[in-house]
Amino acid sequence: MSVLYIDADACPVKAEAEAVATRHKVAVKMVCNGGLRPSANPLVELVYVPDGPDVADMWIAERAGPGDVVITADIPLAAKCVAAGAQVLKHDGERLTQANIGNVLATRDLMADLRAADPFRQGGGKSFGKADRSRFREALDRALRAAAQEKGTPR
Repeated sequence: MSVLYIDADACPVKAEAEAVATRHKVAVKMVCNGGLRPSANPLVELVYVPDGPDVADMWIAERAGPGDVVITADIPLAAKCVAAGAQVLKHDGERLTQANIGNVLATRDLMADLRAADPFRQGGGKSFGKADRSRFREALDRALRAAAQEKGTPR
């Protein structure tokens, strides 16, 4: 059975992910360092990991594989999960794959270098709105259907 792993500490689409996963009857593992309220949904498990750099990422990366879906904005975690065969979505619904993860990693590193070189650089990203949430729900729906086919349980 497919599992939906969510890097949950700063995830803005937890509710949307839970709703889509529930419709597909997929187990959800929300991985965090704490501070999240447990869900009454029996398909949702809150996984608390110790504080520390990348502890939640390591927990997800050790478990995600073919037929699973991972939601994260953490690009190094996404790269590990893609390499392990999992489907990976960013919060805006962008799918990260073997074909694009290299470019996404390179862009992330370039932007980090630019920010480090200019401490006054103001880079506030764009706002996250209804269209982003809708795009995410549609992308997750597609990803869960594809994951189910990988696991041999059609949806």
